[in-house]
Amino acid sequence: MPIKLTFFGAAGGVTGSSYLVQTSRARVLIDFGMFQGRGEKEDMNKVPAALDPLKIDAVVLTHGHLDHCGRLPLLAKAGYRGAIFTTEPTIQLASLVMRDSAHLQEVEAERYNRKHPEKKPSEPIYNAKNVDELIALFKPVNYYQRVEVAPGIRAQFVEAGHMLGSASIRLTVEEGGKTKNIVFSGDIGPKGAPILKDSVGFHQADFVVMESTYGDRDHKPLAETVTEFEGIVKCAVASKGKLLVPVFAIGRTQLLLYLLAQMFRNRTVPKFPIFLDSPMAIEATKIYWEHMNLFDEDFQALSRERPLTQDLNTLKATPTAQDSMALNDQPGPALIMAGAGMCTGGRIMHHLRHNLSKPEACVLIVGYQGEGSLGRRLVDGEKEVTMFGEKIQVKATIHTLGGFSAHAGQTDLMDWFSYLAAAHPRVALTHGEDRGRLPLSKLIQGRYGIKTLLPQLGETIEL
Repeated sequence: MPIKLTFFGAAGGVTGSSYLVQTSRARVLIDFGMFQGRGEKEDMNKVPAALDPLKIDAVVLTHGHLDHCGRLPLLAKAGYRGAIFTTEPTIQLASLVMRDSAHLQEVEAERYNRKHPEKKPSEPIYNAKNVDELIALFKPVNYYQRVEVAPGIRAQFVEAGHMLGSASIRLTVEEGGKTKNIVFSGDIGPKGAPILKDSVGFHQADFVVMESTYGDRDHKPLAETVTEFEGIVKCAVASKGKLLVPVFAIGRTQLLLYLLAQMFRNRTVPKFPIFLDSPMAIEATKIYWEHMNLFDEDFQALSRERPLTQDLNTLKATPTAQDSMALNDQPGPALIMAGAGMCTGGRIMHHLRHNLSKPEACVLIVGYQGEGSLGRRLVDGEKEVTMFGEKIQVKATIHTLGGFSAHAGQTDLMDWFSYLAAAHPRVALTHGEDRGRLPLSKLIQGRYGIKTLLPQLGETIEL
């Protein structure tokens, strides 16, 4: 039979990544991510009818973000007991992410059932037990190691530069006496980003499944963003107020800590208190520090001079709710990183409630803010917001910093693909809305004469 590739997510969108490779001897699933968004997307977080977990031979996972690993516990819930191959840091980070997802679902279900006792009880799509069953199936692999994941299918992982442990994966598939190489880009990071090594490209493939999140544009140069960040921190220190940063726990938090460590080392600003007020970010940061051997040469050079953790000796973790509440009495200047990244809940909400009305306070928005979120309303310049049932005047300074994306822009995506272009593979663009993948498709065809495929959800392609 021909090799078949089915798209069970991230086809025309940027969440829910999942692809199934099928031969006459094996079925291998690449990622099984959560669809993120409201309404219809929430209803998509299930095992598709066309995917039988008991017939999957193996899973390979590119990295630990929720939109790539978030549905995996559903496989364990359905009885899957095969192996899941990925890097050691991804095992740790994905475990953290999935446990947090299960907890949030359980809390949300309990809240709904309490408010709507007359309705059918809501249940989480999976629970902590399903996550623990799933975590037991992980098998660690090293970068560049070739491992047989299923009969006739070998996998090789290389650095993707997107988050700690992230990988692009090449499957070498033997079928009918022929060998085909299928490359899955995973999420590709921007070149030159601090901490992580740059992505590594493959040089040979018959078929490429490539992300296209920012296929339509490049990001602002990183150096400009770092300079802007330093300026914001200097102003906050001078005002002796609190600098509040709504953070995404994995990646962005560790990047900001790294930049602050450099500022302290270079005496760009005098040392001042930093508080990491997110249990998930605290755990993720510990995982990052455990794997410093995977960081880039710039980080290694600074560490040889002296450990960066010494520069961060004013950093304090505040894991408990009591620790967090005590920060209300903390005088400025101080920087508080707290979840959630879009100001849709979590501890950042309480810090905003206590500080938005203070002219000396600053809020630094470092990530995308969804439509309707409190973060978006602050970015849009609203002068009054309602929080916890009370109206709060926004007198704090609101800053936005948009150059810290963990995704490659158009130029870096094309650079990653350039290594494969000579092999003239077939290409499917995924993990991108049409505004991203249509311009990238046009660019690849114009430069290399390769017409790309734009698969839809549930579509199957024969290789």
